[in-house]
Amino acid sequence: MSKSVFEVIVLVLGIAFAIAFAVIVIPPLLQSGDVIGAFAAGFVNPFSSGYSLDTIFCGLILLVWVVYERLSLGIKHGWVAVPLSFVPGVATAFAVYLILRMRQLKQTEVSAEAQ
Repeated sequence: MSKSVFEVIVLVLGIAFAIAFAVIVIPPLLQSGDVIGAFAAGFVNPFSSGYSLDTIFCGLILLVWVVYERLSLGIKHGWVAVPLSFVPGVATAFAVYLILRMRQLKQTEVSAEAQ
């Protein structure tokens, strides 16, 4: 699989999640206006609690990775993944970060080869 195909697939999946999130979550949230209740609804039973915790911990791992690579590799604009982790969610944040990271690493490789 080429990098461009990989990027397109990752981007499509990230956008698909954002759309699904908007369609499924936003209307009832606007109706109720209860952000805390919406968050708490992810913990109504052991199964949803497991999925919610998985998502929360994946988001935290992504944030640690973004900070680490900013300091170690100089990846710029990774901070965009931070707000995206909250809305629409980790799937979109992860997709955007992977694409940012791949493009910046490619630019770094091209710059190093030119010297």
